[in-house]
Amino acid sequence: MTRYIFRLCSADDWTAFQSAGSFAGSDADRRDGFIHFSAAAQVAETAAKHYAEAGPLVLLAADADALGDALKWEPSRGGALFPHLYAVLPRANVVAWRAVPDRDFAFLARSPQPTEAEEWIFTR
Repeated sequence: MTRYIFRLCSADDWTAFQSAGSFAGSDADRRDGFIHFSAAAQVAETAAKHYAEAGPLVLLAADADALGDALKWEPSRGGALFPHLYAVLPRANVVAWRAVPDRDFAFLARSPQPTEAEEWIFTR
């Protein structure tokens, strides 16, 4: 079974990412030296902590195994392990995406995998 990791971004950043074909990270990512991701159970807290004032959000799903050795699971908030990508994220590694209206992440509790029933748009 594929292990998915998730990246929140603004709708504008997602548009730019699609045009560029890769994502080198946000200002915070570049400052920290890696691209921040979350596991499904961590996404809602990440949104509340880091995206409370952001405009419309998009949630990206990436295949963790396809990212290889550049992906490290490291302690962060409260010692929980978070996925950190020490490389540029190619557009091809985004398996699916979806808009997140009203910061509602309840769909991740129902299904932590991207599914058509949960309104994901599959990219491959």
